[in-house]
Amino acid sequence: MRALHSIAVALAFSVFAASAADATGRVIKVLPQYVDKSGRVALSPSLFERDAYQAHLRDHPSECAGLRFSIQWKARNKSGPGLKLRTELITTRHTKSSPLVIETPVKARSGWSRWTNQSLMGDAFREAGELIAWRVSLWAGDKLLAERKSFLW
Repeated sequence: MRALHSIAVALAFSVFAASAADATGRVIKVLPQYVDKSGRVALSPSLFERDAYQAHLRDHPSECAGLRFSIQWKARNKSGPGLKLRTELITTRHTKSSPLVIETPVKARSGWSRWTNQSLMGDAFREAGELIAWRVSLWAGDKLLAERKSFLW
């Protein structure tokens, strides 16, 4: 009976050790924001003013210089391939089968979430067309850890 108990403990430890080495993560929040020609997403620090200014920029695309995605994410990757954030965009010129992709390598901080900005600015923004849908995903090498997507994705 004691040998059976030892085998069970060894198996439990090996499963725990294997899962501890695996990367885990979450995409907590994604804020797509238009950027004006001065590089601003808001005229003041107020959230209400930011939302009002974003509505103004959506209604006046000639005042926009780009699009920024502010992404809050969290990951644990003790050893293994590097992490990256991938944002895929469906626009009036890019379909779901061939979306516009923005990738950024990131580094995890244990225990804390982080914010990363990904931007589409200038000519690339103008050539992309109007934004329809987006998907943000967190990757460790070829392994998908987490994703968050807009309603129309």
